[in-house]
Amino acid sequence: MAKDSAVNAVTRFQVKKTSTNTIKTDQIVSEEPLEIRISNGKEDKRLAITMRTPGNDLELAAGFLWSEGLLRNRDDLISITSCKDHKLSERERENIVICHLHAAAPAMTREIERRFTISSACGICGTDQIDDLKNRGCHQLEIPNLENDQLAKLPEQMRDKQTIFDKTGGLHAAALFDENGNFKVIREDVGRHNAVDKVIGWALMQDLIPLSKWSLAISGRGGFEIVQKAVAAGISAMVSVSAPTSLAVETAREFNLTLLGFARDGQAIQYSPDPGQNEYKNS
Repeated sequence: MAKDSAVNAVTRFQVKKTSTNTIKTDQIVSEEPLEIRISNGKEDKRLAITMRTPGNDLELAAGFLWSEGLLRNRDDLISITSCKDHKLSERERENIVICHLHAAAPAMTREIERRFTISSACGICGTDQIDDLKNRGCHQLEIPNLENDQLAKLPEQMRDKQTIFDKTGGLHAAALFDENGNFKVIREDVGRHNAVDKVIGWALMQDLIPLSKWSLAISGRGGFEIVQKAVAAGISAMVSVSAPTSLAVETAREFNLTLLGFARDGQAIQYSPDPGQNEYKNS
């Protein structure tokens, strides 16, 4: 695999502080479009465009392909390269990655019904949700080794490593922890789903998937689009600092994903597995 080109996740601007009417230099999180292309060795075509924070773009593309069920296994992903088309400007080339895939990879053989356009605010929509995950071969997840009180502390460990957030205050993070709760990797991005795709892409490129008994910590809310990525990667536990959605909880319970939300100060709320095995109705 080629390595990501050096990119800057922070842009500096002159700004005015209204309380003192003074001008200073502020660090703003960078946001640029990334075009993901797929190639059969003869031609390439656009698969997706996402607004992201530049950096770890190859991992982002790999994680996206895996999360969307466009790869059967690690071998389907032959390589990922940056764009070499010198007819484009350097900035344009930095915003294009090309995924070279096995001819039998689902991304190459399936008639892709939609081209993915992803914003930095939300994930992929329009799939058949839980049934889609089952059709892709996702199954019941293993129970994590960590207890709930240990899982609840993972976001605090992640927060200590959010270096770009400390500079800008303007982006999300995702981190992976192994079966013993050891921190392994963190990625930051303007999009929650991008940060998750980056860590899953890292794991895929390290031949670690499925991430049985591993845990995922995320900033922000735990929506369905994040839960489905965790299930697809075989992750056993997911912990967010905010609330999940109803479909996220239903999906987590269907696949036995341990799902915790509102993780703060070493405490959290368990949403899955169902702690009471009760059928709750909307009130």
